[in-house]
This record gives sequence, C-alpha cells and structure tokens, in this order.
Amino acid sequence: MTAIKFLKRPNSGLARGALGLFALSAAALALWQAPALSAEEAVKIPPPAIDEKASSGTETAVLAGGCFWGVQGVFQHVDGVSDAVSGYTGGAKDDAEYETVGTGRTGHAESVKITYDPAKVTYGKLLQIYFSVAHNPTELNYQGPDYGTQYRSTIFAANDEQKKIAEAYIAQLGKGRLFGEPIVTTIETGKTFYPAEAYHQDFLTLNPTYPYIVYNDLPKVAALKRLFPNLYRDKPVLVMAQNKS
Repeated sequence: MTAIKFLKRPNSGLARGALGLFALSAAALALWQAPALSAEEAVKIPPPAIDEKASSGTETAVLAGGCFWGVQGVFQHVDGVSDAVSGYTGGAKDDAEYETVGTGRTGHAESVKITYDPAKVTYGKLLQIYFSVAHNPTELNYQGPDYGTQYRSTIFAANDEQKKIAEAYIAQLGKGRLFGEPIVTTIETGKTFYPAEAYHQDFLTLNPTYPYIVYNDLPKVAALKRLFPNLYRDKPVLVMAQNKS
C-alpha cells in the first residue's frame, strides 16, 4: 500500500486517459480509513502575532507548497475564500505550462492564487492554515512524493504588508520549534501568477478516488475540518463554478 504514495501525477496525456485506469483501484482504496492515510501530518500551531486588520472587500494571496491539487483543495474549503486557482508562479509567462514547469528549470513553483474576504479570514489566518495543514514547511524543494524546485515551499507576497506578516510568522514558528525541523519556506516578491491548465483545476473535488489524492490530499481537508472547524466549509468553492457564473 505504501507504494501508492509514489505514483507519478499525470501529465496532460495521462490526465485524458489514465484516470479511468486508476479509478479501478477505488474499491480497494475504499477499504482504507482516511485519517490513517496522511502522508504529511498536520501540526497544530498558534495564529500569527502580527496580522492584517479585518476589512471589507477582497484580497489575494499566492502560496506554493508542493502539488497544487492539495493546496487548492484545502483553501477551497476555507470560509471567506471566494476563489482558489491552481497555477504557476516565479518564472516567465512562456514557461507557465505543466510539462515545462515539471523540468524544474523554469523558476516556477506550482502555486495557488487565493481570493479572500479579510473580514472573514485574514492573511495571517490563511498562513496558519498553509503551515498547519496545507503542506509541510520543513521539506526543502519537495513535498511527500514530489521532488524539484517546482514543489518548493514559498509565499509569494503581493505587497510589503504581506511580506512583513509572513516574515514575522516564520520567525514566530521557528522560535516555537513546533515542527521538529527548521522551516525552509521562502518569501518571493514581484512575481506574476499564471493559471494552470483547465484539467488541473478542482482536481481534488473531481477525482476523490484518484490514489494520489486519497493518500496525500484528502487527509489535509480532513485536518482542516478538525483543526479549524470555525473556518471549514463543507461545500468547496470551485473554479468551474466561477467560470459558469
């Protein structure tokens, strides 16, 4: 069973055909209990000591922490988030394409652009979820079975305030030694986000029996519900629903 952790995620060709093959394993996967599948254990951590003020309107945050399927899936279940889009950040526009990013030579990281209401969930609270359940911030240039700089742990700060909050929170968590290993999350500024291909959007919701999702990502959503019950929303906000509206 452990070998399922290392199944390679599909490229565009596989995404068009291999999902049906992997779906054959759904019956076997159903025998497992989701809480026992966590490839990256959630960590209960305190909120940031420094945060933005709750205000009306919308803000955006761009976060990278391994495969964007799971990161997107987590934040789509956060109350106050109105949109969460998988994409690429850190490199050039011409290189913002899955197979090219997968070479690890583009400077891009698989990332998620989150649109949120600061009156309901602040930037600092998003970072708390990011560090706690969305990924493991102690893994340098990899997350679980995925290796390469495209899977790095990075906060793409949109402005000086976001950068200040992120820096302070990383220092706070590092001082508290809550993870057992040093936090390797970096902060990058001045980078452009490019949306990923349509077949990557809403992947967790659309493919709940896909082995990679079952093993690596569904436990993250379960951890969000357990650790952040006041922010958890059962019905995710989906990209496809946004496009249809």
